[in-house]
Order: sequence, then structure tokens, then C-alpha cells
Amino acid sequence: MRKIKSEIIIDAVADVCSKANFELPEDILRCLGQRCAALETGIAKDILREIIENADIAKKEQIPLCQDTGTANFFIKLGKDIIIEDGNIYDAINKGVSSSYVGNYLRKSIVSDPLERKNTQDNTPANVYVDIVSGNEIEIIFLPKGGGSENASALKMLIPSAGWNGIKEFVLNTVNDKGRSACPPLVVGVGIGGDFSSVGLLAKKALLRKVGSNNQSIFYDNKEQELLDDINKLNIGPMGLGGKITALAVFIETKSVHIASLPVAVSIQCHSCRRKTVVI
Repeated sequence: MRKIKSEIIIDAVADVCSKANFELPEDILRCLGQRCAALETGIAKDILREIIENADIAKKEQIPLCQDTGTANFFIKLGKDIIIEDGNIYDAINKGVSSSYVGNYLRKSIVSDPLERKNTQDNTPANVYVDIVSGNEIEIIFLPKGGGSENASALKMLIPSAGWNGIKEFVLNTVNDKGRSACPPLVVGVGIGGDFSSVGLLAKKALLRKVGSNNQSIFYDNKEQELLDDINKLNIGPMGLGGKITALAVFIETKSVHIASLPVAVSIQCHSCRRKTVVI
């Protein structure tokens, strides 16, 4: 068994919180600067140029890419041969979030109750999703999710006879109805299967993939490309002002499902698709 002090986890979490909010991932930048900029013209091209300039300034000045530094989402693979001394993974994650959001003056957006709306003042509690895996390491993936893009997400319980056409119609309608308010170009995560409580998590997990990566299933890889092509025909464009690029990527995650059900969830992410990984 490997023993890890909780302070090590706290410090690592604080570091990824700041870096993710200050530095846009290279795969997003590459897509914006190469593929997208080459296809767009006029206002759309100018907007892409400003998005890239904003990312450059944020990294150099170590300031947030966006004022909305998001809900703190953590996807963790916790090795079964790990013992966390003087604490647990959930407390360590939240202490790291608090340290970073307070110390780096990141916007605190979490309220303790959905109706009373009292701010917790440190952006906790985080959403923490833990998978127990073999080994003696901890992989921590941080995904800050802004309120605008989260509000554009949706879930629907289809019946199996709806099939792929029903799924596709729901995804396209969701992006068409809500995508303009989510600061496109978007990254679109789609969850299919599971049940009501798990399909939304599938869609959000899909956002962890790098733009340019392929689905491990050839079948779903083709479906992702089909959705991406159709979404980019909607003419929503960068920041909703029209253009050829409404989405940078569509990623699908699936799960086994009850014979009577076909849950589908769409998790929309803005162009500031911030994520950071650390392994301890």
C-alpha cells in the first residue's frame, strides 16, 4: 500500500484549478487557430482571432480566460492500493478548490442552497466523481463548467423506437435552441444509455476527450462526425453571429440500458473548454 498525505492532494488540486482557468488546452487552441480560422471569413474570423488573443493574454498574465470560473468538476481514478493519511479524497479536493479560488481571486459561483442563494465564498463544494481502479496512483481531471454552457445542456428520456434519428433530432434541437447562449464554437458531449441519474454524467465525461481524438467504436466515431457536420450547418457560428463553425467537436459516451429506455443527455461546453489533469 502507498500512503499519501492529504496535503499533497490539496496542493495538486489547487494547482490544476488555477492552471485550467488560466490556460486553454493545446488541442482547443490548435483547432481554433488552424481548422476553424481557415474556414471562416469576416466577423466569424475576427471573433476566432479575438478568442485566441484572449487565451494568449490569459496565459501570459495568469488571469482567468473567462470571468465565469465555473462549477468545479473532478473526475478521479483512485488506485485501490492508496491510503490517504489524515483525511479523505473528498475533503482534500474541496480544500484544494477553496485554496485556489480564494488565493487566486477566481470568481466564487457556488451557493449553498438553490433557493436561499447564499454564496459559499470559496466555490465549494465541488462535484467529485470517483472511480476505484487498480494501482497506487491518483489521476485527477479538473473540468470547470460555466453557468451559461451548463444552462444550455439538456436531458430527455426517449423510448427505444426513437432510435438514432430520435437521438440526432434531440441533439440538433438542443444546440439550435440553446447553443447561441453558450459562447460558441462549442464542444458537445452526448450521453446515451444508462438511466436518468447517470446519462448526464456520461455526457459531461465526454467533454474530457481531446478535440481531434476518435471514438474507440467505429460506429460511434461515424455518428460523432455525422452530428458535427449537421451542427455546423446550423449557421450559429462563433459567438452566435453566424458562420461555418458552430462546434469544434462532438463526443459520445454510452452505457448499457434497460430494454424499455433510451435516455439521452447533451452537455454543452463553450469555446473555453478548460480542463487539466494531474497524476499523483
